[in-house]
Amino acid sequence: MIIAVVDGMGGGIGAQIITQLRQELPLDVEIIALGTNAVATQRMMQARANRGASGENAILVSINLADFIIAPIGVVVPNSMMGEVTPTIATAVASARGHKLLLPINQPHFEIVGIEWKALTKQISAAIEVIRRAMEGETPSPV
Repeated sequence: MIIAVVDGMGGGIGAQIITQLRQELPLDVEIIALGTNAVATQRMMQARANRGASGENAILVSINLADFIIAPIGVVVPNSMMGEVTPTIATAVASARGHKLLLPINQPHFEIVGIEWKALTKQISAAIEVIRRAMEGETPSPV
C-alpha cells in the first residue's frame, strides 16, 4: 500500500500526518511525501516518509502512485496555501486515482462550514482509521 501525503508552506501538517501514520500503521506501508516546495518535503522526510519530491511536476508524476492521498483540503483548491497550490496541482490531486482523505482545514480565502471542529490529531486519526479498515478488506467510506 502506498500513501501520498501532500502539503505546502512549511510542511508542518504533512509532518504530523506522517508521524501519526508511522505510529499507527505497519512499517511496510510506503509513504510518499509530496511537497509544493522543498521545505515542506524536507520536513515530511524528517518525519520518516520513505521518499519525497517537491514541486508541481513531481506531484503530477507521483500522485497516481498512491492508493490513498492525505492532505489538507486546500490541495484541491487552486491558489490556496498562499498560491503554492497551482490550478494544475489542485486538478492533479482531485483527479488522482487514489482515495482522497482531505482534512478540513480553513484557508484565509475560504471557510468550510457544517463540519464540527476537531483537533488536527483527531482528524488525522480518523483518516488513518479509514486506511486501517481498507487494509482489513473493508471498502473505504467517509468517517
